[in-house]
Amino acid sequence: MDIDIRLLGPGDDNYLARVAPEVFDHSIDSDLLTQFLNDPRHHVAVAIDRETVVGFASAVHYIHPDKPVELWINEVGVAPTHQGQGIGKKLLLALFDRARALGCTEAWVLTDRSNVAAMRLYAAVGGDATDNVMFTFDL
Repeated sequence: MDIDIRLLGPGDDNYLARVAPEVFDHSIDSDLLTQFLNDPRHHVAVAIDRETVVGFASAVHYIHPDKPVELWINEVGVAPTHQGQGIGKKLLLALFDRARALGCTEAWVLTDRSNVAAMRLYAAVGGDATDNVMFTFDL
């Protein structure tokens, strides 16, 4: 299978016109997509199979006054029809390349230990699991 991995940017909205089922959690909102792609700190890599997006990974690089630039991996999604083929790994590696070019010294992601597929994926690209605790706040 010939999968094309592509980093999207401003004006690339059309690549997300055809997305396989279960890649994203919800339908894509065209206004939010345009805002995302036009924001230089937001990044998305997509996996394309015959003009259909079958996977994606999104991230944000951010700066802080007392820390080096980091990349936060927000989400990785691959269509059930294409899982287990290394697509998630290729997507993350593309984001890591972009992060290095931006001067990021570290990338990180949160997941649940019960998410076996995510744990396997993140370990496969060299990630080290920690025992951090995440709090969420309703705003």
